[in-house]
Amino acid sequence: MRQLGEVLGTKLIGGDLVMLDGPLGAGKTTLTQGIAKGMDVTGRVASPTFVIAQVHHPRTSGPDLVHVDAYRLASLDELDALDLDASLEESATVVEWGEGKVEVLTEDRLILTIIRPEGSDEGDEVEDLSVDAPRTVVVKTTGPRSEQLAEQLRDSL
Repeated sequence: MRQLGEVLGTKLIGGDLVMLDGPLGAGKTTLTQGIAKGMDVTGRVASPTFVIAQVHHPRTSGPDLVHVDAYRLASLDELDALDLDASLEESATVVEWGEGKVEVLTEDRLILTIIRPEGSDEGDEVEDLSVDAPRTVVVKTTGPRSEQLAEQLRDSL
């Protein structure tokens, strides 16, 4: 996930919105850490669950990375209070758990849905596949810029 994120991070520009979806432990924050590395931003990238949004600045030139965890947002009013639309054009914005909440920010967004194995039950033994199991990432685009990003990502992998 981190490697995929790093490749994506080298492609992001100001105005890009990336939505990450998937169950707990799927790798959304790990993917974002890779994006941060690809964008060469400063600061530790961790799940912003309790602070909701974090801004990471690039070491050199390039857009800021705005990392949002919308899991705890209960309404569009709470999203509006974050004022994400004010920085959207000059920042690359990555939103975890944004489905049904951040689509109002822009019509053009890259949506990555991470699917991970849940484990298997064989007899009395339950295998935990949540940490190291390979993930499947489903890519959905909603406009020309996100289509371009998806194509660049495919070409780079």
